[in-house]
Amino acid sequence: MRFHGREADLRRLAGLLEAVEAGTGTTQGRAAIMTGRRRVGKSRLAQEFCDRTDGEYLVFQATRGRNAMAERREFLASLTQSGLNAPAIFAHLSPPDWNGTLRALAEFLPDDKPTVVVLDEVPWLVEQDAEFEGALQTVWDKHLSAKPVLLLLIGSDLSVMEALQTYGRPFFGRATKIDIAPLNVADVQEMTGLSAADAVDAHLITGGFPEIVQTWGSGQSRVEFLRGMLGDPLSPLLVAGELSLLGEFPESSRSRAILEAIGDGERTFTTIAAAAGNSGALPAGTLNPLLRTLEAKRIVETDLPLSTASDTKNKRYRISDPYLRFWLAFLRRAIPFVERGRGDVALDRIERSWSTWRGRAVEPLVRESLMRILLDSEWPDVEAVGGWWNRQNNPEVDLVGADRTPTARHVEFIGSVKWYETDTFGTHELGDLARARGVVPGTGDDTPLVAVSRCGVGQGLPLAAHWGPDEIVGAWR
Repeated sequence: MRFHGREADLRRLAGLLEAVEAGTGTTQGRAAIMTGRRRVGKSRLAQEFCDRTDGEYLVFQATRGRNAMAERREFLASLTQSGLNAPAIFAHLSPPDWNGTLRALAEFLPDDKPTVVVLDEVPWLVEQDAEFEGALQTVWDKHLSAKPVLLLLIGSDLSVMEALQTYGRPFFGRATKIDIAPLNVADVQEMTGLSAADAVDAHLITGGFPEIVQTWGSGQSRVEFLRGMLGDPLSPLLVAGELSLLGEFPESSRSRAILEAIGDGERTFTTIAAAAGNSGALPAGTLNPLLRTLEAKRIVETDLPLSTASDTKNKRYRISDPYLRFWLAFLRRAIPFVERGRGDVALDRIERSWSTWRGRAVEPLVRESLMRILLDSEWPDVEAVGGWWNRQNNPEVDLVGADRTPTARHVEFIGSVKWYETDTFGTHELGDLARARGVVPGTGDDTPLVAVSRCGVGQGLPLAAHWGPDEIVGAWR
């Protein structure tokens, strides 16, 4: 299957390999920790990079739950099957620890040409054997770093991968960090051949996950795509979400219940606790640590109202990546209908709620896009774009541009996001926004008003700036 996008990521990896070949670092070898959400395409990217190199490489993927001894034996078997000339007898050895296993790798790495070594699903290696990290550090310092090798450590458990780089951990300070994000909305537009507005819809549905985006036919409408995906119980759109969640959370876990509550639209601590409990609300002592774990894994994001007044207790929670947000809101309930051959019922339910769901789901993408757009605007010093709300959510302001977060010194503008199917941003929407001016701490009568609209804005409205789908998508090119 043709490999799409990721040119910037491939260039960065190529730059690291060139540095290995040139020997420009403090050590001959280089290490990189590659992180990203599960199923975002890290393994596929690493394999594509290896395939594009002229030298030898070794790719080893760990297996969750495997016995540590069996895992080391499998590693040596992979070493014999690579182009590193390890003798076949290595496939039958049972190394007693990772120190000896990794030293065997170092022995067969060439001294005169660069090699790429990929260790995939590193968190599972750490989970299997508490000594893995220390052995990796020891062998890297004494043997591997002296070789012309690029070592790629890949993992989807972001909390574990970030912990590897924490001060006091064995491998601290030895690796470059590379975050692999989903395909951005501009990549999605290029792959699907859609208009900017429709590409935003495609991004909200697929989340930029390559295995899903590549199933979207060129120029295919949203309804056509969903009808096709909901006609097949094994379609990537349906399956990827369940596989992603099961990789980290059993179906019966409380974390899963919390994610489903947030996916259903619950945003506050109290409503999440009520929705995620069985016979009653989850106690704060149970919910708080679970939410912190979900945040550490970057599955859940916490938003605070952005203004010149601190309000750290008025939190709102949301699912981080768009695809999982869409899957939890619609697809997890659609699966039984699809399995009974009634994808049409599932599609009808999505269509009934689509406009309302999309109106809120697009806001994080708009805010991220504005952070790129504003660098070339009259507000180049804006370093945070968020929203503002009070405890009654009246008013609720979609866009607040400020000099810092979470508590601003200056609010540079406030704005509204209206992502209607056909209607423009008009005088009614402007009136609502103008009434919020002065209510948001740090704003006054002279605070500029801005708008982001899917279908444009009415003529003559006193807006300091406005943006549409072309600008939102263009920000990512």
